[in-house]
Amino acid sequence: MKNLFRWISLIALLLLTVQCQNPKRQSTDGATGNDTLVHHADLLSIIRHDTYTDVAITNPWDTTRLLHRYLLVPREAPLPDSLPQGTMVRTPLEKSLVYSSVHASALEMLGALDRIGGVCDLAYIKTPALIERAQAGRLVDAGNSTSPDIERVMELSPDAILLSPFENAGYGRIGKMGIPIIECADYLETSPLGRAEWIKLLGLLYGKETEADSLFTQIEQRYNRLKEQVEHTGSAPMVISELKSGSAWYMPGGKSYMARIFADAGGSYPWSDNGESGSIPLAFETVFNRAGEADIWLIKSFNVGQLSYKALQKEYAPYARFKAFREHKIYGCNTAACNYYEETPFRPDLLLQELAALFHPDRFPDYQLRYFQPLSE
Repeated sequence: MKNLFRWISLIALLLLTVQCQNPKRQSTDGATGNDTLVHHADLLSIIRHDTYTDVAITNPWDTTRLLHRYLLVPREAPLPDSLPQGTMVRTPLEKSLVYSSVHASALEMLGALDRIGGVCDLAYIKTPALIERAQAGRLVDAGNSTSPDIERVMELSPDAILLSPFENAGYGRIGKMGIPIIECADYLETSPLGRAEWIKLLGLLYGKETEADSLFTQIEQRYNRLKEQVEHTGSAPMVISELKSGSAWYMPGGKSYMARIFADAGGSYPWSDNGESGSIPLAFETVFNRAGEADIWLIKSFNVGQLSYKALQKEYAPYARFKAFREHKIYGCNTAACNYYEETPFRPDLLLQELAALFHPDRFPDYQLRYFQPLSE
């Protein structure tokens, strides 16, 4: 009997532990909640109820807690008699302030650009329709995203603000204006499809749910088809990325977004055994000792001109010791001249196609590079 009691107590304790560690919510209004809208994202949960939709963002820095909870209520519907604790957002949004060009581009994919009333960091916006509206005075430039112009924000009076959250960062006066702040933590997802799935949240916010679901389904299917095409190639070229900055060379951690997509594209990543999901600072010699024979080297930069082998060697002569340098297998992505950051977060299938073609060109002989180009001499 004592043994039976111990087993029952142990099972109860395990169940309680799981419940405490899981920040997902149960229905609070008596309606049946359905959490099947999200399948890949780790930080996003969407539960539909009869009179509202419950959206929860898991805290990326403490996954046992919630970062934010939103209660989406249709704009034309009466308020429910009772709502759980959270930030109420009337949908669809009609005049939002969007901090990031990433989310502005995602809204363009959904056909919701007309719902953007203002942006931050206008100089980095590449969407022609938004640039045209700004020049015509029909789009508010709220200034720098790290310190928005409060008067312009007040003048716009947006129905919501979309921004990317950072650890232990407050929002100053913006956070005290009574405007719903949508904390888009998509950039902290560690899987490509997980980040792309946040398009579903944008769809719910902007009345584009059908478009978002359809787009994500297409992205998911294409991503998985491409992944399958390179799964059994018999070879996996070793790939490294970026350059040293000061005394450190920041490489993607083994559990990071980039490490995942390198693997999905049929590449071999030297730090795949690392347990970090962010970047890991390494000494130059550490990188060279482990990855000096890397077959392919990918570099992203923000330049007015094209990166070259000559410029690379001039910047740091030991770069020339790498096999990829000697065999001219370095590819550069000038993010000032292409839409890498605008497209790939919500279209990981495009990036996967690019990497798969670079790693296995025989499988994609007709593919034209979209982001990365061979370095010039």
